[in-house]
Amino acid sequence: MDPAPVADGSNGKVMPEQYTLSPAKGMIMLDYEVIPVPGNQSLDLLGFHYFHQLNDWLYLGLGLSAPLVHGNYGGFMAADVTIHAQRKIFGNLFADAGAAFGGGGGGSSIGHSKVLSGTGGFIKSYAGLGYDFQGFSAGVNYAHFRFMKGQINHSQLNFFIQKPVSYAIGSYAYSGNRLLSMDQIENADGLSESEENILTFDLNNIFQLKPQAKVKDTINTVSLQFSHFLTENQYMFIGLDAGYNGLALYNQVLGGIGYRFSILPRVNFYSQIGVGSGGYAPSVIDTGAGLLVYPKVSIEYLLYNNLGLSLSSGYLFAPKGTSKNFTLGAAMNYHLGTDEGDSRGLSAAKEQIFRGFRMNVFHQTEFNVRVGGKKHQNITMLSTQFDYILHDYWYFPVQASAAYNDFLGYPGYGELLAGLGIQSKFSPTNRFQGFFQILVGANANGIILKPSVGLNCSLSDHYAIYGQIGKTVPLNKDKRAPVNLQLNAYNIGLGLTYRFSLL
Repeated sequence: MDPAPVADGSNGKVMPEQYTLSPAKGMIMLDYEVIPVPGNQSLDLLGFHYFHQLNDWLYLGLGLSAPLVHGNYGGFMAADVTIHAQRKIFGNLFADAGAAFGGGGGGSSIGHSKVLSGTGGFIKSYAGLGYDFQGFSAGVNYAHFRFMKGQINHSQLNFFIQKPVSYAIGSYAYSGNRLLSMDQIENADGLSESEENILTFDLNNIFQLKPQAKVKDTINTVSLQFSHFLTENQYMFIGLDAGYNGLALYNQVLGGIGYRFSILPRVNFYSQIGVGSGGYAPSVIDTGAGLLVYPKVSIEYLLYNNLGLSLSSGYLFAPKGTSKNFTLGAAMNYHLGTDEGDSRGLSAAKEQIFRGFRMNVFHQTEFNVRVGGKKHQNITMLSTQFDYILHDYWYFPVQASAAYNDFLGYPGYGELLAGLGIQSKFSPTNRFQGFFQILVGANANGIILKPSVGLNCSLSDHYAIYGQIGKTVPLNKDKRAPVNLQLNAYNIGLGLTYRFSLL
């Protein structure tokens, strides 16, 4: 007979006496290629990809690629969804192959972006060999990268490094349940030593110092950063920025390392350095080939154990261009994996809580599009939304989208949004979980509001079909956008949800 469930007096949940964790596996891959472009300097792209393992040999993942040191392509960016296959063929030698579809674009100038990147949609295919060095892998692929109706259309060698990752996940239904003792875990394999992560939503201001290119004013950005702690205070991070005023569509992606210093029980000081790529077009803001270096410090005050407010300052510069900038920002930090106490001097926690997560990957179409009151073609996008479950009925969503067709004749339309959602209570006996969410963030012409309503339809404990319909409403416009017009549209999305819980 199975053990009888017990009631949790704090939230009324009925909990099992034993919890079962299952292994989840994935892979982080960095790849690099130099793409010859007819009549132009070569374009080099560094890609960052995360692949989720579906079975022994098949992976599904997301990727982001940007230039570093070749040519004059600062601000070029490409995002994709990838299907990746990999299998050992002899000893530690393996063969791999894959195909990616996505959107993005950029060029040395706004006009050049249309020539180089066409409509903004691209297809990448590759195949090759790698070697497993026990802990990481490296290899080379022969890859073909093609932008629709653009000059980028070439085959070349692609060098890659892979790092496998594994972690223990619980049923999505465990979300919000309290773990009273590790004895309740039937399989604790894969639980990492450090469970803390921080999700940061930042309003940042980039003050240009003696700018040499066309735009010389301050650039205001929305920034999202995810930080994972390797030890109690050391962390690694990846962050995305999108401009909403001063230079809409300014973008950058950076990754790096940092360290946290506890000053007082509720006050922390962070120091980090990031390296990445970004800009707009070098004729508008001169980041040259795209390479960026960004040392930054911030001070945080914890309002609650999981929520803090911070102020930051940094120096952002482009080694291959003339862009040099001083930054100031204000942010909200949400600490994932900490409860009633942690390593920052607060009281120690006796209980742990299963935290629920959803990763939604879907195709999104903006339809009935109006730009300045005039009809515009539909905008088709690949979208990713990360949901952190705050409560049975509330969640925190973060959404990023990249279009694979043109907007107002130009490639590279994108959105970066965050907000708050309300949902029906999940039940394993009900296949449907409804939600309503309001997102705010940046698109090509400034700040937008994006309310939507939708459903998750369960396929299994961890997988569901995702569907939503909503409205895109402009809240302001940036006079320096390529066309000084606002976008109004309805949107519909359909895709797949991967959901789970973590301690």
